[in-house]
Amino acid sequence: MNALEELKQKVLFCTQCPLHKTRNNTVFGNGNPDAEIMLIAEAPGFYEDKSGIVFQGKSGKLLDKILDASGFNRDEHVFISNIVKCRPPNNREPNDSEKKACLPYLYSQIEIINPKIIILLGSTALKTMINPNAKITQIRGQWINRKGRLVMPTYHPSALLRNQNLKRPVWEDFKNVVAKYRELVNPEHYSAHC
Repeated sequence: MNALEELKQKVLFCTQCPLHKTRNNTVFGNGNPDAEIMLIAEAPGFYEDKSGIVFQGKSGKLLDKILDASGFNRDEHVFISNIVKCRPPNNREPNDSEKKACLPYLYSQIEIINPKIIILLGSTALKTMINPNAKITQIRGQWINRKGRLVMPTYHPSALLRNQNLKRPVWEDFKNVVAKYRELVNPEHYSAHC
């Protein structure tokens, strides 16, 4: 059993915080375990809790469209995970103790997968991973160097579903990711749109 699979087994049976009492499934994360891009969001929602698969429902469909337009897909180019691995009740934001209990799993995922680029989807991911006082409206679209990895904060797909005006900035951010991916990983990477 490889290191990522061992970690997944620990997460599946985790009881480190009260969220395990209300979950249907833990949502470890999905994608290519050797991906050069890792996307990190806040927490599983209703559909993820039911399926155990990250980014389902309308947000998942939108994320897939964004990835596709960038020439990326879940199986080959990215690994997607969350700050916490269990759904908080009523899709509320995870609290500090829940994040603290779950973060070692995420840090282990990052170490094992070893991506060159990390995309933080939304305010909670930004505040948890970079700075609790950071504002997504001010920092999105800027590269941050964190422990030898390039980190790009951008809006969460669910925010785009609520506010169509955020689509353009997110697309600009992903165009920057594509350019950086060509620079760092594959100069021949093809995207029909950028």
